[in-house]
Amino acid sequence: MSRPFFICLILGCLMIVSAGATRIMTPTHFLSKNRPAFDLENIVPVKFGRWVEEKNAVTAVVDPEAVELMNKLYAQTLSRTYVNDKGERVMLSIAYGVDQRNGLELHRPEVCYPSQGFQINSNRLSVLATPKGEIVVTRLETSRIGRSEPVTYWTTIGDKVTTGGIDKKMLELRFGLKGVIPDGLLFRVSSVDKDTTRAFSTQDLFVNSLFIELSSQNTKRLMGLG
Repeated sequence: MSRPFFICLILGCLMIVSAGATRIMTPTHFLSKNRPAFDLENIVPVKFGRWVEEKNAVTAVVDPEAVELMNKLYAQTLSRTYVNDKGERVMLSIAYGVDQRNGLELHRPEVCYPSQGFQINSNRLSVLATPKGEIVVTRLETSRIGRSEPVTYWTTIGDKVTTGGIDKKMLELRFGLKGVIPDGLLFRVSSVDKDTTRAFSTQDLFVNSLFIELSSQNTKRLMGLG
């Protein structure tokens, strides 16, 4: 075998391997296509426990993004305000996207609240206990002139809760190595309340009341539990 032919053969093999590796490492299959269809409007009840949706809520839910960007990022969104028998209100916002690659990933409240004129005064990780396990959540203390709004939220990649950063990238890498494009969901609750301790406690009770009403499949989808 001549040397030039041998070199060409090696280069050809390397090109084939490189092309194959690129195809393997480039996700092409959407996880959402292999999962049961769901509708946020239907799976989240308008009434549960002591809570009922307030149809003509005075307290507006902060929109995650401008309408144009929302249509690009999210396949589904749900925004409601609930009130209980004590007059306590909790605003619920859920955003679901089928593609979590760069530029299309869910936008977190740390981004969308300042864009609405809010200041982030505190940002910390916490744990929300439920009957089926703990959810690692982010607690924000936000404020705007005349309004204090504590926020609790979490995000999921597939059915796994992620705190963002390296944790999120590792989850995406695991899916990517399988050639899968994961979906994602952001679940956010907030209250207009100057007492942050009371607000976070009320939000936890709200989430647990909702948890009881959800099927195991939907609990896993929304909360990464089940």
